[in-house]
Amino acid sequence: MKRHSHADRNAPVSPARHWRIAMVFGGILLTLASSAVIAVGTVARRVVTPAHSRFRESDVLAIDAENGTITLGSNPDTRLPGRYGLFYGEPERYLRLGRILRSSGETVTRKLETPPDGLPASGPATFSGWYFSRPEELGIEFRDIDVPTPAGNAPAWLFPAEQDTGRWVLIVHGRGTTRSECLRAVPVWREAGYSALLVSYRNDGDAPPSADGLYGLGDTEWQDVHAALDVAVAQGATAVVLMGWSMGGTIVVQASLRSSHAEIIRGVALESPVLDWTRVLEFQADAGRIPVPLRLAAITAISSPWGRVLTGLESAVNLHGLDVVSRARELTVPILVLHSDDDGFVPSSGSHELAAARPDIVTFSPFTGARHTKLWNYDEVRWTSAIRDWAETLD
Repeated sequence: MKRHSHADRNAPVSPARHWRIAMVFGGILLTLASSAVIAVGTVARRVVTPAHSRFRESDVLAIDAENGTITLGSNPDTRLPGRYGLFYGEPERYLRLGRILRSSGETVTRKLETPPDGLPASGPATFSGWYFSRPEELGIEFRDIDVPTPAGNAPAWLFPAEQDTGRWVLIVHGRGTTRSECLRAVPVWREAGYSALLVSYRNDGDAPPSADGLYGLGDTEWQDVHAALDVAVAQGATAVVLMGWSMGGTIVVQASLRSSHAEIIRGVALESPVLDWTRVLEFQADAGRIPVPLRLAAITAISSPWGRVLTGLESAVNLHGLDVVSRARELTVPILVLHSDDDGFVPSSGSHELAAARPDIVTFSPFTGARHTKLWNYDEVRWTSAIRDWAETLD
């Protein structure tokens, strides 16, 4: 074996070897940096990318066609009392679910209100709070109209009031869903004398996509609600309420603050609303165990011009401008907030803080046990009464 002398150990390292070492460490650092950038971009882009498929979080275990029942795996949603819906089967069908008949630790059996003809006996499904999936199911006169938006003609459903009072309500759905989410709200508004316009907006699957095909989280979609206000005014609207569900809450609040039709907006009704995106993203990052440095970098990427290379957004999202809680003093019209404290997706803390900041204009009706955007399903009587009573106070 060759022995190395003391002189050998202290011999200078050649420049070539220095260069090779530097190249190795540089490659490692570059790989780590590239991985970090990719991770930030992945998280950030997930926030602004519309969903193209449903998350199958429920399992249909059995359908009893003879008795008209359906048995589901038990989870926090399927255990909720009330009436709901279910996306199920291939091709996909929307099933209406009635009351709970039996419940154990593992399964929930509910009344199946949709004929089970041709349905598979079991399989993955998506639980839904819609209940109604098509406007015809309400048994109320309606017509299809187009709203000319900056992205193109966006389809909408118009349910005219029985008598023309000039009062309209524009109802806006949330992220990853469609106008059908809002059908539950039509009866109470028509009973209050309002024509109800259920709108679509860019990238929701009904309306045309934007140039980047990505959500602006309300920072761009409010323009489509402004276009719907143009249509309402052209058809005789003189007093308008804006109602939004979840991200639709962000959209309608932005429309109330930024639309040139602000003078005819008499109120804003919010169901499970996103009032501060940073708060929501932090909440969801905690649930997903996303490391703090990664989540902060992703939020910064969404809201910074340099982040567009990672997100694909045409323009950065002004998250600070979408923070309604910090901008509470700028709000001028009456606001109704309906939110469940166990929402599970959008924390209700923003709703509580907004109500505390503006008790002069905010009416807050907190729920418990109803989860996200399922307040009507959970307690239809209370939900309907809250809207009806609040609407009576408007000019």
